[in-house]
Amino acid sequence: MNENAHTDDRYVVGVDFGTLSGRALVVRVSDGAEVGTAVHGYRNGVIDTTLPGTGEELPPDWALQDPQDYVEVLRNAVPAALADAGVPAGQVLGIATDFTACTFLPVRRDGTPLCALDAFSGRPHAWPKLWKHHAAQGQADRITALAHRRREPWIGRYGGRISSEWQYAKALQVLEEDREVHRATERWIEAADWIVWQLCGHETRNVCTAGYKGMVQDGTSPSADYLAQLHPDFPEVLAKLDRPLSALGARAGSLTARAAAWTGLPEGIAVAVGNVDAHVTPPAAQAIDPGQLVLIMGTSTCHVMNGETVAEVPGMCGVVEGGITSGMWGYEAGQSGVGDIFAWFVDNALPAEYHEQARARGISAHTLLSELGADQPVGAHGLVALDWWNGNRSLLVDHELSGLLVGMTLATRPPEVYRALLEATAFGTRMIVEAFEDAGLPVTELVAAGGLITNPVLMQIYADVTRRPLSLIGSTQGPALGSAIHAAVAAGCYPDVPAASRAMGTVQRDVYRPDPARADAYQALYAEYRLLHDAFGRAANGAMHRLRALRRAAVAR
Repeated sequence: MNENAHTDDRYVVGVDFGTLSGRALVVRVSDGAEVGTAVHGYRNGVIDTTLPGTGEELPPDWALQDPQDYVEVLRNAVPAALADAGVPAGQVLGIATDFTACTFLPVRRDGTPLCALDAFSGRPHAWPKLWKHHAAQGQADRITALAHRRREPWIGRYGGRISSEWQYAKALQVLEEDREVHRATERWIEAADWIVWQLCGHETRNVCTAGYKGMVQDGTSPSADYLAQLHPDFPEVLAKLDRPLSALGARAGSLTARAAAWTGLPEGIAVAVGNVDAHVTPPAAQAIDPGQLVLIMGTSTCHVMNGETVAEVPGMCGVVEGGITSGMWGYEAGQSGVGDIFAWFVDNALPAEYHEQARARGISAHTLLSELGADQPVGAHGLVALDWWNGNRSLLVDHELSGLLVGMTLATRPPEVYRALLEATAFGTRMIVEAFEDAGLPVTELVAAGGLITNPVLMQIYADVTRRPLSLIGSTQGPALGSAIHAAVAAGCYPDVPAASRAMGTVQRDVYRPDPARADAYQALYAEYRLLHDAFGRAANGAMHRLRALRRAAVAR
C-alpha cells in the first residue's frame, strides 16, 4: 500500500484526458495527498495524416481522435491508479474528469459516436475533431465577420474573434463538407461531456465548454436568425447542442454498473460535471482569487484567471460567468503552440550529435539545449521568433498564421535557436498579460502549472520577460488534482470548490524571481517581437496566409 494511504480515509479519483494520453489520480479528500496514479496512452493518438481503418489521407490542418481511446483510459488507467494507491475501492466517493477543449463529437441520440458505426467509420467528418483541428478557419472567419456586421452582443465577450477550434466553426465545416454526416448527427457534444455521459448514463452540458467554446452568454446561444445567414440549414445545430447548463463542481449523476465494471470503482458513487483541463487547474494551485493568472503549460498554454466583473478584452478566448469558479467571471486566453514548438525543433531540426550527447548524459535533448543556452547573455544569439507554429490563439485568433525566426546567420547554432523559441513563447504570454491589464483587469500573480514547469531555464525566462515573480503549482498533475477537487465537491465532502481548494490544493509561491539586469535586456528583444507580431499578424502583409494557401493548392493537385 502507498505509505500516504490510510485504511480509514476517504478518496476521490480525478481523470485528466490530454492530447496523447489520459491520467488517473487517486487523491485523499482530507488534505489532497496524491496516493496513486497511472497513465494510459491513446492507441490512435492524434489522427492528423490518415484515417484509421481506411488509410485515407487527411487534408492539412486536420486533427481527429478516436473516442474508444477515451474509454480505454477508464478501463486501464483508473484500475491501475487504484492498485498503485493500495486503496480499497469502497473508500472512493467520487470521480471527476477534465478534457481538452474544444474536442467535439458528432453522436447519435444515445451517445454512440458516428465514427463507431460501420456506415460512417470511413468518413473523416464523423470522427471527433480535436482541439487543434484548424481546418475550419474559413468558417470561423465568416462567423466572426457576420457577428460584427450584425453587431451581435456576444462577439465582444470573445475578444472580437471566433476561433476555428470552437464548436460552431467545426459544426459548420461538417454541414458544408459532408451533409450526410450533418444529417446523421443527432447530438453535438464536447468530449468533456461525452465522457461524463459514459460514466453516469445521461447527457449533461457543462457551463465551461458551453460558454468558452459554444458561445453561450448569459444563458443564451447565438440566434437561429444569425445562424441561418451563415447557412440556411445551420439553425438545426441549436437543437443538436441544446441542454440545460450545469455548474462546475455539481454532481452530474451516479456511476453506472457498466462504468463501475470498467473502472473497478463502486457503482453509485458521485460523478462530477465535466470540465476543461485548463479551467479545472486553478483550484489545484490555490489560484482562484481575482487577478491570479494561471498558465497551464504543455503542448499549448492556456491562460485563465478569475475576475469580479465582466470586461471585454481584445483577442481573448472568452469571458464566462462561472467558467472557472461559480460566482466569478472566468477569463481565458492562450497560445496554441508552446511545448509543441520545442518538440518540433528537437524532432525535426536538431542534428544527431546533440541527441547522442543527450543520450550519453542520460538526459533529454530538451534539457541539454536548455542547459547549453542558459548562461548566454540576453540577446547574444541575435534572434527573435514569433511563436505561431500552430497559429495564434491570443491575441490575434488566427490559425492561418505560422512560425517565424529572424536573425539567423551561418554562425547560429541549435542551442541559440532553441532559446529563441523558449523566449518567443514568453513574449507571447507577456502580450496576453498586458492585454488583460490594458482592459482594466490587474494581474496580481502568475502561477505556472503543467509539464513544462520542470524546465528551470524556461521558468526563469518567463519571470525575466514578464518582470514578475512566478509561482508554481505544487503538483505535477494539476488538471487531475483539479478534477479530484471537483469530485470531492460533487460527493458532498466540501460545500464548494473554494473550500475544497483550500484543503486539497497546493502551491509554491514566488519560486522564480525576475533578475533586474536580464529583465531590462529583454525589453529590447520584446520590442522587436512586438514589431514582428504587428507586421505579420495585424498589417495587410498577408504573406503567411498566402503561403498557406499555396501549400493547400499544392497538396490538392
